[in-house]
Amino acid sequence: AAGQRALYERVATKPRARSRVRPRRAVAVQQFGEPARIAGGGRPFALPVLRNDAAAARALASVVDVLSRRDAGPAPQRIKVVYLDHVARMSGGELALVRLIEALPTVEAHVILAEDGPLRPALEAAGATVEVLPLDPRARDLRRDEVASARLATARTAAVVGRYTLRLARRLRALEPDLVHANSLKSGYYGSAAARLARVPVVWHLRDRLADDYLPARAGRLTHALLRYLPDLVICNSAETLRTAGPKLRSGAIVGSPVVHDPYEPVAKRRTARRTNVIGIVGRIADWKGQDVFLRALAELRTEHPQLRGRIVGAAMFGEHDYERSLHELADELGLADAVEFTGYVDAVETELAGLDVLVHASVLPEPFGQVVVEGMAAGLPVVATSAGGPAEIITDGEDGLLVPPGDVEALTVALKRLLTDKQLRSRLGRAARLRAEDFAPEVIGAQVRGLYDELLARRPQR
Repeated sequence: AAGQRALYERVATKPRARSRVRPRRAVAVQQFGEPARIAGGGRPFALPVLRNDAAAARALASVVDVLSRRDAGPAPQRIKVVYLDHVARMSGGELALVRLIEALPTVEAHVILAEDGPLRPALEAAGATVEVLPLDPRARDLRRDEVASARLATARTAAVVGRYTLRLARRLRALEPDLVHANSLKSGYYGSAAARLARVPVVWHLRDRLADDYLPARAGRLTHALLRYLPDLVICNSAETLRTAGPKLRSGAIVGSPVVHDPYEPVAKRRTARRTNVIGIVGRIADWKGQDVFLRALAELRTEHPQLRGRIVGAAMFGEHDYERSLHELADELGLADAVEFTGYVDAVETELAGLDVLVHASVLPEPFGQVVVEGMAAGLPVVATSAGGPAEIITDGEDGLLVPPGDVEALTVALKRLLTDKQLRSRLGRAARLRAEDFAPEVIGAQVRGLYDELLARRPQR
């Protein structure tokens, strides 16, 4: 709402345009942002004679515009992409898909989900058409440790996936897309095979590390083999993910997840005026996410900062409810029952970030990317993250955030003490963090993905 209000005020106070809107310039601004402008000048030109609004300058500027349009390449061609996902629950990868589709105005997006759920209306609001092609829950909810198992039940699940792959291939042939984009690990398995059968180029978007601490060895070998032979392009969300994808990929690229940047200036003022500091951790509740490390560090900090409050934002998914219950027990054991709040799942994560002074990312295993880290940075928060995986690629320690070793309660406590006792450090890191987060704005990520689509289609044109 604040952004819309600012837009209205901008339009109301802007002088009436004397020339028509140039579509290609508008598209360029949408994809790459506003061009550089000289101080006090209205036109984005470098030549001094074009910097004023005199009649001669406008006439010469029009000539320059005509000549530049001659040299400009054709506008991006509209293409049809079918996106695949095995779940319809709002998790990190699914939220990234919604933002990506919003940032691709020249892509006709059609999404095929293997179940119905809250992701469907979010995708439709983003401009995609959505259909549900149900996948048997035995296959859709298969756990990582069951992949590549020799058990009879797993063999039956493989048969279910095989039949589903044939159904999906028939549907892809009917839709006739320019390419297929599998958004998750499981949809990459069946989606890449179905796209091959339908003779459509396929992108497998890898958002998970294929390491032994994430996938069993047999499942990892199977996934590496499929990644090598099935997709035309593998998009990885970080260099760490690409490293674990294997050295023999046909084609691989690194593209981070898109993060929306909202105006947080009013929030920053309230944050500065707040008397009681609040630190929080945001994300799915899982044992490898390190919420227990966060609680232990919070207990240590409250010995010197008794007014300090903590928030754990997120909910358990995929059978991790036992760990969530253990966190409540640990909070009681550490005497934090009245000092920490478990919010459960929230839709508007930006509202939660606005209520924090410091964001903690405490994963004990390397994070594939760390979307919430960028969200916190975009909110102008100082972020303390673990120095492994994606967050170590996003944050420069001491410049736009702080890094600590995974699982190290003492190091996390020391880093948080620095921030709680030094407002200037918090402010400096928060400002730098916002600038760094601009590298992951949806329009930036969307332009990168569209460029990969074009490169793939040029390399392997559709039949």
